[in-house]
Amino acid sequence: MTPAIPGLEARLRACRGVLVDSNVLLDVATNDPRWGDWSARALAEVAGYTALIINPLIYAEVSIGYTTIEALDAALPATLYRREPLPWEAGFLAGKSFLQYRRRGGLRTASLPDFYIGAHAAIGRLALLTRDAARYRSYFPTVEILAPAKPAVC
Repeated sequence: MTPAIPGLEARLRACRGVLVDSNVLLDVATNDPRWGDWSARALAEVAGYTALIINPLIYAEVSIGYTTIEALDAALPATLYRREPLPWEAGFLAGKSFLQYRRRGGLRTASLPDFYIGAHAAIGRLALLTRDAARYRSYFPTVEILAPAKPAVC
């Protein structure tokens, strides 16, 4: 089987872990017909090499799909997903990156939390597992982005 993320081990050498974006977690939780398989394989591959990390923003975004905190914690066990706080420095970088995005004509529909997630990865020396790579690559060029090589086929 083709790996979800080619060259993963080499790509993670300079990273202290992988921040897992909420879209990947929700793909698995909902068994998304388009992305569920890729996201599940990517999570398994990454977990074989390094720590999986989430932060309060990711936790909040995923919580929308659960009715109780117990159900959410069962889906995101602390034994598998290390919880990290948001660094203050990441807040500054997120704000500056969001401002740059807006000045370049970025849509108002983009959310500041996405920029905070990218900034957390940049400040924390973390790779980022996501399927929405374009914006992260544009505004956080130092982050190792782990994303699908091509769009999933419906």
